[in-house]
Amino acid sequence: MRLAELADVGPFFTLRTGETPEDAGYLPLGDEALRLRVQTVTGRLGTTDRRVAASIAFQGIAGRLWSVALGSAVLNGQVPDLAAGDLRWHPDRTAPDDLLLAAPAALPPATDPAAQAAQLATGVLHGLLVPLHHATRALTPVSGRLLWGNAGSALAGSLRVLHTWCRQRHRPQDAGRASALVRTLFEDPLLRDTGTLRRTPGGPSFERRTCCLYYRVPGGGTCGDCVLRHPPRAR
Repeated sequence: MRLAELADVGPFFTLRTGETPEDAGYLPLGDEALRLRVQTVTGRLGTTDRRVAASIAFQGIAGRLWSVALGSAVLNGQVPDLAAGDLRWHPDRTAPDDLLLAAPAALPPATDPAAQAAQLATGVLHGLLVPLHHATRALTPVSGRLLWGNAGSALAGSLRVLHTWCRQRHRPQDAGRASALVRTLFEDPLLRDTGTLRRTPGGPSFERRTCCLYYRVPGGGTCGDCVLRHPPRAR
């Protein structure tokens, strides 16, 4: 697969491939990697609220998975098999060095855009994010609806970056294909009620129906797609 080409879009679209002795710190995308990642995010945000750290950690990895899969589908015409079992995550590193897929392989070619969207939904949403959703809630009592809102927000964010990149490089057909794929993905019951994806002159925009809790971070605020117009006052 030509995953290296995605690096030009941005760090979230980049996936490390191959393996070296320096890669010992990577862990399977599961309970232990998540626990360590939440611990790392807790320290970086300077918060004592593990729900906030778990929310931000989940949204971050969702954004990484969506970006790699969507970017490859649009630019290469191939959906990588991220759920094959050898995808690993480094709890302490950030994009583009946090994800490693030693031997990337593509799913069978999709016959049409609907089939390609189904591959994305099966591989990323149901194959990876559903187990991670369960693991996050088992680790920390954070709202399941909030986490699916994070997944929807992450998908919309990946679309915005890819759509802008395509437009800047005069690739309107790729930009349109990315938008069509994401709109189909938002028809999945897990994402359908997470927010509203709109077409605007500047590109796709999204308004979510839940809050990721980032306003609880010291010195934080609200995100661009937040359902809250203003952060709630501290009690």
